[in-house]
Amino acid sequence: MKDYELTLQVLLERATDLFGHKEIVSELPDGTTHRYTYDDAYDRISQLANALDDLGVGAGSRVSVMAINHYRHYELYFGPACSGRSIHMTNHMLPEEHLVEIVNEAEDEVVFVDPQFVDVVEAVADDFETVEQYVVLDDEVPETDLEPVVAYEDLLAAQDTDYDWPTLDEDDEAGICYTSGTTGLPKGAAYSHRDLYLHAVTHGHVDVFEISENDAVMPVVPMYHVNGWGLPYSSTLSGAKLVLPGPKTDAEAIAELIDREDVTVTAAVTTVWLQMAEFYDERDDVELESLNRVLIGGTSPPEWLMEKFDKEIDAPIHQGYGMTEAAPHLVNTMTTTEVADLPESERYQQQMKPGLPAPGVQIRLRTVNGEPVPHDGETSGEIQARAPWLIDEYYARPEETESSFTDDGWFKTGDVGVIDEYGYLEIVDRLDDVIKSGGEWISSIDLENELMAHDAVEEATVISVDHPKWEERPVAYVVTGDDVNEDELEEHLLERFPKWWLPDVIEFCESIPKTTTGKFDKKSLRDSFDEEYGSLPVDDQ
Repeated sequence: MKDYELTLQVLLERATDLFGHKEIVSELPDGTTHRYTYDDAYDRISQLANALDDLGVGAGSRVSVMAINHYRHYELYFGPACSGRSIHMTNHMLPEEHLVEIVNEAEDEVVFVDPQFVDVVEAVADDFETVEQYVVLDDEVPETDLEPVVAYEDLLAAQDTDYDWPTLDEDDEAGICYTSGTTGLPKGAAYSHRDLYLHAVTHGHVDVFEISENDAVMPVVPMYHVNGWGLPYSSTLSGAKLVLPGPKTDAEAIAELIDREDVTVTAAVTTVWLQMAEFYDERDDVELESLNRVLIGGTSPPEWLMEKFDKEIDAPIHQGYGMTEAAPHLVNTMTTTEVADLPESERYQQQMKPGLPAPGVQIRLRTVNGEPVPHDGETSGEIQARAPWLIDEYYARPEETESSFTDDGWFKTGDVGVIDEYGYLEIVDRLDDVIKSGGEWISSIDLENELMAHDAVEEATVISVDHPKWEERPVAYVVTGDDVNEDELEEHLLERFPKWWLPDVIEFCESIPKTTTGKFDKKSLRDSFDEEYGSLPVDDQ
């Protein structure tokens, strides 16, 4: 029998009842630092709920938020949801047509926007069909054609700090987030209060991320990207100090914040920590002594990076695997007793894998025909998942739902993986990215990891390119920090892979384009290759 509904109201009340004095620290675009407590945030969240009432935003309605990581964005994580509405965490970096599509499909009634993104909203506002109010997340409204428009602080100033919170059902929607749409239109994943509550609880598990009251948590990952990986919610539930870096996401700024605010846990995509490793070596004044663990997602870290953070910085990397549909957590690295007994090099190889399903998550592998795949560390299959916080449908997309779920209710992730004898999941590739060459499979992820294992390589990604004889062939793009040539990289790859796996072309570049969520933008690279070379084989190779 349920004693009460598991809602974000309960999560927020725990923070204020027990840890109201704990800090939420925000770096702001003007270079200042904002500090207040969970108690202070609660008062402003109550004011926000009252303001939504005055704006006429009804129960079950959605509001869009386009903002970086700061305290006003944090307030919007709770104000709409706890008062019976829903937050649409909106990625302002999406193409204009995608922004219009998702705001209209979600039927957002209000758009909350940071001043620096007002021009993004202005460019598409005429195409919004349901938006009735714009709110600029600042003390004042910049010059703009948006209307009606009000400053966030003016909106809150007239409101009471008390609010009569409605009784909510834990299955009510609390938020919606859209996929990045790299292979088509973005798809909406709607989360219930129960989803987000249980997801936050899981983050505190000792075999997951151990988020606790003793921590100072800094999500570098954008809060518009899958609930900021859920860390604003899990930090609130545990009563941890929360550090929001705002616009400061370069290695120097992140390091300064870690040292100044005694950050113990921080999270970002792998590329951020590759840059941090380089910065750490260059600067004698960077300590990172408070840092206890680093959370990574998006792509697997190379072994040298894991060893550096483990041995030199004393902040082991904890890798996570998930997706928008799962809010996002499914799998994370942990060291089981069996793995702990392995030789060091083998332990690192295990920790380079996403790891084991979090408590409450189930993972299975299936062939294209739906047959089970053995857990032998070699045989691959599509990764399918289910969890208490994983969606069971896409919002307003019945055809996408039908193609993305099995008849028995498992979500088809579109990722290809293997599971070894220790139960560790390893991502082999995306179904869209795995390379079929001469009837055999080549893993772009394995090639990427091995390229980045070379001391001279800072970043690497591998795409598939059509080939008239072999159907598809790999092409690599690499960013190097030291002098290295194609022959040397090929020799390095030959230490692990057969010759036919080697990329037909290795392109050296200053940077690799990334998606709005920080992943390597393979679609953009395929388009660039097609524009420059047309097809394989390349004449001058």
